Amino acid sequence: MTPAEPAPAGQAPAGRTPAAPAPTGPEPEPIRYFGTTWVHHDGGYALRRAAVGAGSLITAVAAAMLLRLSYEGLEIGNVGPFLSISVVVLFAIASAIAFVKTWDSYGRRPAPSSDEAALKGLKAIGFIGSLIAYFLRCFVEAPGEKLRRAEYERATAEFARRRSARTGNPAARRAKRKK
Repeated sequence: MTPAEPAPAGQAPAGRTPAAPAPTGPEPEPIRYFGTTWVHHDGGYALRRAAVGAGSLITAVAAAMLLRLSYEGLEIGNVGPFLSISVVVLFAIASAIAFVKTWDSYGRRPAPSSDEAALKGLKAIGFIGSLIAYFLRCFVEAPGEKLRRAEYERATAEFARRRSARTGNPAARRAKRKK
């Protein structure tokens, strides 16, 4: 096809994208592993929730077994009770903090100046807590669904309010008289 030839029906000319339809409202934010199926709970939503929950639980169990093997390695290495207990306490505290921070993140967005960036390392150490929070949240909803649903419904209501306020063609309105 040369540039002078017309494009076949349903196809945009070369170098141009087809005209996108006018937006019908705000788009829902996709959730990892769920996409936008959380909006109407369709497209295998329940199956995905069960699979993601089971996957996070299996991963948490495997990680706990790996930590147990590393602890047994410390025992075999005879590093002493202080270091062995310190490692267990460190992982327990890190997992508890990671659990709480992950659970809270499903209900609110972090403030831009929050300490979330500083806690990334701690959450990485306590990844088992994050996995357990993800597993438990899958019993109720897709992790983060409540927050995204509230934001989506607020944006949809705002869009509907803005659209309903428009009446007619603004260019056709008469100019206001000056007093």
